[in-house]
Amino acid sequence: MRLPEEYAKYLGLGAEIAASLIIPISLGYLVDIFLNTSPYGVLIGAVLGIGIFFTLIFKIAQNFGKKEDQHLEKDD
Repeated sequence: MRLPEEYAKYLGLGAEIAASLIIPISLGYLVDIFLNTSPYGVLIGAVLGIGIFFTLIFKIAQNFGKKEDQHLEKDD
């Protein structure tokens, strides 16, 4: 059975992943509006967001691997 703390952890993780894409794209959109540079701000924001997203996923995978190794060592 999962505890509420685990649900909160995964909910926070999902929000962090969503924010890693939404914030740079939104900022790029605002830059486009104010500087009249459409679509370059959104495109740059999307590329930045994707880069941040993959970096975040890579860090999550590393942490998950470390936790799995710790569980395996405890079982031995």
